Amino acid sequence: MEAANCSLRVKRPLLDPRFEGYKLSLEPLPCYQLELDAAVAEVKLRDDQYTLEHMHAFGMYNYLHCDAWYQDSVYYIDNLGRIMNLTVMLDTALGKPREVFRLPTDVTAYDNRLCASIHFTSPSWVTLSDGTGRLYVIGTGDRGNSPEKWEIMFNEELGNPFIIIHSISLLKAEEHSVAILLLRIEKEELDLKGSGFYVSLEWVVVTKKKEDSKKYEITKHHVLRGKSVPHYAAIEPNGNGLMIVSYKSFKVISGDQDLEENMDEDRPEKIKEPLYYWQQSEDDLTVTVRLPESSTKEDIQIQFLPDNINIKLKDIQVLEGKLYSSIDHEGSTWTIKENDSLEISLIKRNEGLMWPELVVGDKQGELIRDPAQCAAIAERLMHLTSDELNPNPDKEKPACNAQELEECDIFFEESSSLCRFDGNTLKTTHVVNLGSNQYLFSVIVDPKEMPCFCLRHDVDALLWQPHCSMQDDMWEHIATFNALGYVQASKRDKKFFACAPNYSYAALCECLRRVFIYRQPTPMSTVLYNRKEGRHVGQVAKQQVASLETNDPILGFQATNERLFVLTTKNLFLIRVNTEN
Repeated sequence: MEAANCSLRVKRPLLDPRFEGYKLSLEPLPCYQLELDAAVAEVKLRDDQYTLEHMHAFGMYNYLHCDAWYQDSVYYIDNLGRIMNLTVMLDTALGKPREVFRLPTDVTAYDNRLCASIHFTSPSWVTLSDGTGRLYVIGTGDRGNSPEKWEIMFNEELGNPFIIIHSISLLKAEEHSVAILLLRIEKEELDLKGSGFYVSLEWVVVTKKKEDSKKYEITKHHVLRGKSVPHYAAIEPNGNGLMIVSYKSFKVISGDQDLEENMDEDRPEKIKEPLYYWQQSEDDLTVTVRLPESSTKEDIQIQFLPDNINIKLKDIQVLEGKLYSSIDHEGSTWTIKENDSLEISLIKRNEGLMWPELVVGDKQGELIRDPAQCAAIAERLMHLTSDELNPNPDKEKPACNAQELEECDIFFEESSSLCRFDGNTLKTTHVVNLGSNQYLFSVIVDPKEMPCFCLRHDVDALLWQPHCSMQDDMWEHIATFNALGYVQASKRDKKFFACAPNYSYAALCECLRRVFIYRQPTPMSTVLYNRKEGRHVGQVAKQQVASLETNDPILGFQATNERLFVLTTKNLFLIRVNTEN
């Protein structure tokens, strides 16, 4: 069964076309500083971890972890191997961070290690990686009651170091299991192109044996491989699926045979001959398919529809699917040429539109470019590649000025996609092509649901909540941060991005010192008028800036409804955001 091509449905009532921008507010934000007993266990990239993927996964790692099950409770791991917790009840009576658990091994003795990572699976379960390749599943008891006792229920060495991306707790028929998603970046010796590394996502399920009330063991271990670190990866709450947002797609690897087959696919000498060739002009397209010898007209079945094409050869499906754009299906024809080839002529409805692909998502064909067309395009673009900086700006076609481009105008070569994998078959069931909808961040709004992800749509930032139970409408648009997609693009030094679980504000921090807060529009207590239009403005959105009193780099950043938590090497800062109640 093929994956369904889906799209994200924007809720128009959640958009504000009359949004005017953020007004800078100089109201002071209460900021509290705590000095840490021991420095945060920061692990810097080694010389052999030089790729962009290593930087995305480990270099930009968020060392501060928020317990979504208990509001305003954050954790970090220090260089003594202690997991430290700070739970805030009252800002003016802050205690010191307290130790809740200590790693059994001295991780500083390991040369090949990553940052230790922790994920809060449920109100009473935690998964932990010490950064050396060992996985822990820990029963914490009710973390809302202090002091709780953390007890290791499972620990096992799983090979090379990894970080934990996500985990869930499942209770089915009185059998308890914990599903964990691990991320590794590993060397690929046979890679003849690219960085020489691949990204491995591992879906591990740890289950308690029925006959032994305490013993847990690994019951499932699935591996997916890709070439880019996923922006977002999460297991569905019922354990029946997995969702991934990434630039490059992931493939399921199960066993050595599949591993070899996937490696063969990546080797250049294994390139298969295209199933069909196609070329186009501004008015029409020509598709050529090679026919087996002694083929007759009776063997060929072709159906033209305004948006679809279906080609069968002796009851074998050659090409079928949705065309990139509409055609005049009544004017389209086909014929058998003397060299045993089938030639199909399709008339474009939208004259002048050049198609990037023939059938949406089909990779079996090859586009043959017309040399005359290429020369004409090159001539039209000649003024952009002059040897002089700005040869003659008064001409009809002035030279391109790169300074006029903004960061928000630059997109990556490959567009991201959102894929859902079935938990049993591990086949892709749903695919959403995100195009230029840049991924911004993820946030847990409801810990019982999957994490939400925020995407840029035009200038806005839209928050999406996945619902695994709704197969036809899996992603719900739940909130909009007006103009935030555009605003964040100008922050060249941004490191972490977050928003409040109740959507009241979004915030981002730079690598050093500065934190920017963007509040949702709120009613004004005074009368305000728009000077240009002379109309009354009922609501205003505020921007606030907080500057931390430290020169240490920011290592962690978390947002709750009331506060922002900012972690540096030696300090933990609390910024009281919700001061307007």
